[in-house]
Amino acid sequence: MEKHTDIFKIIGLNVKAHRKKAGLTQQQLADKFLGDRSKISDIEHGKEDFMLSTLLDIADGLGVDVKKFFMPIKED
Repeated sequence: MEKHTDIFKIIGLNVKAHRKKAGLTQQQLADKFLGDRSKISDIEHGKEDFMLSTLLDIADGLGVDVKKFFMPIKED
């Protein structure tokens, strides 16, 4: 996973930004797809090596296109 650290950090920051924009806590997001709050936390902090299906579930829970998680965050 070490060589992929940068992309996991970008994804994590994007998941967190979209979750906050949606006004959801980590637990509320996890509840949307029967996930675990600690897994959401690990993903947001770039610590979790996760399956694509988990990322797709998170995107569905947030109502965003999964592609947005791979793009650099734009400052508003």
